[in-house]
Amino acid sequence: MKLFFASDLHGSEPCTKAMLQEFEASQAEHLILLGDILNHGPRNPVPEGYNPPVVAELLNAYASKIIAVRGNCDSEVDQMLLSFPMMMDYSWVLLPNGQRLFLTHGHLYNTDKRPPLNKGDIVAHGHTHIPQAEWVGEQIIFNPSSVTFPRNDHPASYGLFDNNTLMVKTFDGALLAQCEL
Repeated sequence: MKLFFASDLHGSEPCTKAMLQEFEASQAEHLILLGDILNHGPRNPVPEGYNPPVVAELLNAYASKIIAVRGNCDSEVDQMLLSFPMMMDYSWVLLPNGQRLFLTHGHLYNTDKRPPLNKGDIVAHGHTHIPQAEWVGEQIIFNPSSVTFPRNDHPASYGLFDNNTLMVKTFDGALLAQCEL
């Protein structure tokens, strides 16, 4: 199973196109969107190429491959443009080895506020716009950072799960974080 993770697109058409190009190149089976898909939000500047209707069209072409959760900037109006569900605050994916992958945006559940988890389960979230892939206590915390607004001088990035490894990679292929299951 190969999974591709992206978060915090914030409606940027060029950033979404770059992310989808990497998704295609990765040959991942599923595209996991960890929220803040179309709206830039009141705390962020308007991103380069801000075009939520076009971003929705681009993503809708991949609707059957997308698993998405709602971010703090996502709303029911955004859902009206998207043909895949994205209004849940969290979702679960069961990995082939039995580990659970808890998907959320990060504004409700995150590194410091986790749902009941088993040893070895994974919390995947965005929201902080900071890359992370590491064991924190008995769970793995995974954050692909942001496609559009990375923070702390990090470059834009995305996440991959492949061969029991979680990775955060830049668009030029550099590895920012990695964690073995």
